[in-house]
Amino acid sequence: MESDMRAVVENLSGVVREIAAMGGDFAGAGELRGDCLRLARKVSLLSHLLDEVKDFVAARAGDATAVDAADKAASSSSGAVDPMGRLEELLVALEAAKRLLLIARSAPPPGSDNAVTDMASKSFAVQFQYMTWLLEKVLEELPYEYFEISDEVQEQVDLVRAQLRRGMEKKGTPDVRIFSEIHEVLYHLDTDVRQQSPSKSEPSHKGTRDDHSDFQEIVVLVTEINGKSVLDAEKITSDLIERLEKAKITTSLKSAGDDTKTSDAVEKTTEEDKKPESLVIPEDFRCPISLELMRDPVIVSTGQTYERAFIQRWIDCGNRTCPKTQQKLQNLTLTPNYVLRSLIMQWCEDNKIEQPCRPLGGWIRKSDGSFHEVSGDRAAIDALIRNLSSRSLDERKSAAAEIRSLAKRSTDNRILLAEAGAIPALVNLLSVKDSKTQEHAVTALLNLSIYDHNKELIVLAGAILPVIQVLRMGSMEARENAAAAIFSLSLIDENKITIGSTPGAMDALVELLHSGSSRGRKDAATALFNLCIYQANKVRAVRAGILSPLVQMLQDSSSNVMVDEALTILSVLVSHQDCRVAITKANTIPLLIDLLRAGQPRNKENAAAVLLALCKKDNENLACIGRLGALIPLTELTKTGTDRAKRKATSLLELLSKLKVL
Repeated sequence: MESDMRAVVENLSGVVREIAAMGGDFAGAGELRGDCLRLARKVSLLSHLLDEVKDFVAARAGDATAVDAADKAASSSSGAVDPMGRLEELLVALEAAKRLLLIARSAPPPGSDNAVTDMASKSFAVQFQYMTWLLEKVLEELPYEYFEISDEVQEQVDLVRAQLRRGMEKKGTPDVRIFSEIHEVLYHLDTDVRQQSPSKSEPSHKGTRDDHSDFQEIVVLVTEINGKSVLDAEKITSDLIERLEKAKITTSLKSAGDDTKTSDAVEKTTEEDKKPESLVIPEDFRCPISLELMRDPVIVSTGQTYERAFIQRWIDCGNRTCPKTQQKLQNLTLTPNYVLRSLIMQWCEDNKIEQPCRPLGGWIRKSDGSFHEVSGDRAAIDALIRNLSSRSLDERKSAAAEIRSLAKRSTDNRILLAEAGAIPALVNLLSVKDSKTQEHAVTALLNLSIYDHNKELIVLAGAILPVIQVLRMGSMEARENAAAAIFSLSLIDENKITIGSTPGAMDALVELLHSGSSRGRKDAATALFNLCIYQANKVRAVRAGILSPLVQMLQDSSSNVMVDEALTILSVLVSHQDCRVAITKANTIPLLIDLLRAGQPRNKENAAAVLLALCKKDNENLACIGRLGALIPLTELTKTGTDRAKRKATSLLELLSKLKVL
């Protein structure tokens, strides 16, 4: 069972990779080209889901007890859960999607001599509608709890499903009931055929075939993308006709692409009984993701409006495109759509229906996997954000000061402020000439960056360059907080690259390290250390002149803190060959040996580590420390130093011993 499940998961991953690698060449799909592109992108998003399923299957393989427990739990919680069967259904759906996209990719583009006919285009539309319905259905029935799928990934899948449902409604699927019937027979077809003799697999209702020509046409189209034969289509048609006639279901199916609404008499009657006076929600009032009436409409950078909770979940899952247009989001700012919200509220009042309440927050996932409800005074926050763009400098300054204070108080405030659009507005204030406004803005961004998700939003809002300008030209407090903000943002590895490659970043930090206040120098040292973890930034820091203030810090015996900061940075720089050469030329070796003799225990440890890195494979440096009398303090360090200091000192003594032999 485990090996079979692993094989299915590998096949699933392979199909997803193939679809993701198809690119965007679907010219032959005509009007459905955009739908093909979106379908391919949605399928590619399932790679995260399959990664977690693969991890789950691998973990089960070596733990029979866990396997039994998981299977029993699945059986008790959801009746007859068949994880293997659900994965196989997903594989069938994805393989069908691949076939459909391959058909679209290989078809001649419109206008060419071999262009597809209108009839072929309509047939393709039916296949696309079925494919959309099938994928949404299979994803809905997947046992996520059984496979221990994380909340983040399940939310991503839920968004994909919502998009698929929206696609079905937009295209006017003929009748999902018919699709369901076809799928049911398809799913059991192989088993039925194996159990029957060839003669029994022949159609048993040939006499009714002509009366259901439209119905049979859809069956043929669906079986085509499911990889079945014409005989299979005949078998399915026969079985379905029998089912429908027994159930006395009447259907009226028009050819695909016909704008005339198709209906199921029984289903339509039932719906009308339930909703005798159904109120149609205006299309503009529905969220394009959830298709529900919006409570808190917000605008993204492409100009499209979504319900805040749904577009935020879309973004939190790592998506950086507009779900509706598929355009890349230039930033992740969500701007409240006050006009539309007012229209929705007025519409609700006119139609005497309950007005949607605007949420005061949302939910965030904590490190232990539990969720925390976010709450706050969103109306007050929205008012502050508006004041950040006021024509009055005093109002802007006051709003920035208040946001600075709010962002310092709690994570909830940091989340709500970012959602309300505070970040781009604060970035704009970094360029004003008023130094106090600059200080409030950069400190507010620093406080907002404490929440990890905001770090990316701040960088995407274009904050790095203006923060560096404040670091160079602002008041001393603003410069200190700008350096602290750079450190906070650089905790994300991608940001280390972005910040380090920004012109003037290293120079401004080195300048603050050289001539800043005590706190400013410490903030600059912390930021530089973190940036220099990335290899390319080591050379940038040396070119910016970092060794000069580091040497001064090593000589400052009055501040053990700054000596420790200098040694910590050197311990990172020394791993780069070019930096080692520069460190030696800066005459640091005598200072390091002095620290071996008289430094604090931690300083001795770091000094020994830097010296060892400088002397490995460098006999000239090794001879230098021998001449400068390093033997005695190193010997002493092997007896009284920390464990790490003892190891470094011992290694250096061994190198010195070998050098004498040579």
